[in-house]
Amino acid sequence: MNLECDLYVDGHFEGSIDSSKSITIGKNGKVEGEIRARHLIVQGVAEGSLEADRIEIKESGRISGMVASNELIIEPKAIFEGESRIKDIKESEKTTLEVPKKGSVELPKGT
Repeated sequence: MNLECDLYVDGHFEGSIDSSKSITIGKNGKVEGEIRARHLIVQGVAEGSLEADRIEIKESGRISGMVASNELIIEPKAIFEGESRIKDIKESEKTTLEVPKKGSVELPKGT
């Protein structure tokens, strides 16, 4: 389904949704498949591959799957199971976090 408008889902949908605007999955809603939107709000259940500039998982929401976004907001009591990545990040902007080996961290005296 390709849309150029906001969409509110409060039932069951299986398939692909692509919207240039916002998609909201209501408390009684469940979407299984691929979702692409500018803004995604999940109050119900979303399973699959999700991509949006901003994704919000509300208190009653649950996401299971792969998420790609520039902003991911998870409210208390919301559930997220899966993998998250930053949308459109360039290879040159990726950084690696190096964790020191055990025993190699020096703490100031008196701590």
